[in-house]
Amino acid sequence: MTDATHRRPSRLPTRLLGACLALALLLAHQPARADDALMAGVHAFLYEQAQAHGEDVVIEVRPPSARLPACEAPQPFLTHASQPVLGRVSVGVRCGAEGRQVRYLQAEVGVIGDYPVAAREIAPGTAITADLLETRRGDLSRLPRQAVLDEAEVLGQVARRPLAAGSPLQAHQVQARALVERGQKVTVEAQGPSFRVTREGEALEPGGEGERVRVRFTNRELVTATVIGDARLAVDL
Repeated sequence: MTDATHRRPSRLPTRLLGACLALALLLAHQPARADDALMAGVHAFLYEQAQAHGEDVVIEVRPPSARLPACEAPQPFLTHASQPVLGRVSVGVRCGAEGRQVRYLQAEVGVIGDYPVAAREIAPGTAITADLLETRRGDLSRLPRQAVLDEAEVLGQVARRPLAAGSPLQAHQVQARALVERGQKVTVEAQGPSFRVTREGEALEPGGEGERVRVRFTNRELVTATVIGDARLAVDL
């Protein structure tokens, strides 16, 4: 008969065990706290940018996919400066005093705000006036990417295609009212510090304010000028 000896597992003193657990928890949460600080900075940056569209803003910032060292002196920026801060947004963050390290985070931004829609069906070629629009309120991030958020941007412009009643307006659906028509006699101005010269010509294409149009003069000379008014254009010197 073999004697079996059973030994009880050794235990660390209670104080030492508590200290080890505290240290383990501290180390485990240290990267998370660094990520949290970075995400909080991005959240504040996006909130400031999105407030222009409305006061009710909901932002979700996704944490970095990899564990990285803490980002010192974070400087968030939009990777696409012309893109409105709505829906899915990519944010870059420069880290360090000189901003040499750059990280990228993804976020979802929702804003409850007002936007214009067609009050009734609008036919192509119709000039957009205030009585053709009405205001609705909703989540702006759910609108089409090119949705117009300020009716002032489309007032006076012309519908390029039929617009259904109740539909949000999009930038590509409207265009500037033509101030110059093809074949129209136009005046082309050239102006300097102490002189102003005008010539009469023929527009070879239509154009709205600020658009570039080719003009032919009687001597067959061709120039490209900028539309500045009804049948008026200007050339750069």
